[in-house]
Amino acid sequence: MTLEHKRALVTGASGALGSAISRRLARDGAALLLHAHSNPESVERLAAEIRVLGGSAETCIFDVTDEAASRAACEQMLASGPVQVIVNNAGVHDDAVLPGMSSAQWHRVIDVSLDGFFNVTQPLLLPMLRTRWGRIISMSSVSSLMGNRGQVNYAAAKGALNSATRALSLEVASRGVTVNAIAPGVIASPMADHAFDAEAIKRLVPVQRAGTPDEVAALASFLAGPDAGYITGQVISINGGMC
Repeated sequence: MTLEHKRALVTGASGALGSAISRRLARDGAALLLHAHSNPESVERLAAEIRVLGGSAETCIFDVTDEAASRAACEQMLASGPVQVIVNNAGVHDDAVLPGMSSAQWHRVIDVSLDGFFNVTQPLLLPMLRTRWGRIISMSSVSSLMGNRGQVNYAAAKGALNSATRALSLEVASRGVTVNAIAPGVIASPMADHAFDAEAIKRLVPVQRAGTPDEVAALASFLAGPDAGYITGQVISINGGMC
C-alpha cells in the first residue's frame, strides 16, 4: 500500500481512464476523491465498488470549468485535510477541422482541460506544499506531441497543459512535489473504438494494438508513488511506439 494515508483526487473519474486510475490508486491504499460532472451516477457506482473492496472513496460533483464551484468543492475537500495526489484527467473532445470549428467547440475543449487544471490544482496546491510531499499528474495526449487532423483545439489544450506541467514542476520541486503529464496514444475505450478500427490501429501503432486503460493506470500509479520522487517536469508517452 504505497499511498496509504494519502488522499487522491481524480477528476473525470467516471470515464474509462479515470475509473481505471481510480481503481489502481485505491488498490495502492489512497483515499479517493472521485470527481464527475455530467455522469454522477457512474462515479457513485465506482465509489461503491471501491468501498466494497475495502478501499476508501467519496464523490465530488462539480464543473471544473466553473471557477467558483471548483474552489468551493476544493475547500470542502480540504476541510478533511490536504490532498496530496491530484490526477487532472477531466477532458473532452469536440473535433472539427479548424475552418469549420465553432468558437463554442474551441472554448469548450480548452476550458475543460486547461481551465480545469487551474481551477482544481491552484486551490489545493498550498496545503499540499505544506506537507512537503505531493504528486500532480495531468492527462495529456499524443495529439499534443504529434498533432492530429480535426483536433486543433484538443492539441492546443493538451500542449498548453504540457507547458504548464513543466513550469509548475520548477516552482514546487524543492517542496517534495512532482508534476508530470501522461500522453496516451490510442487507448481502448468506447470513444477510441468508434474512431479507430483494427486496420487503422495496425497502421498507426507499431505494436499493432490499442493500449488498455489499466496500462495507463499502472503508469499513473507509479508516478503517484514514492519511487517516482526524482521524476518531475516530464511528459511521458504511452502509445505503443507511435512517433
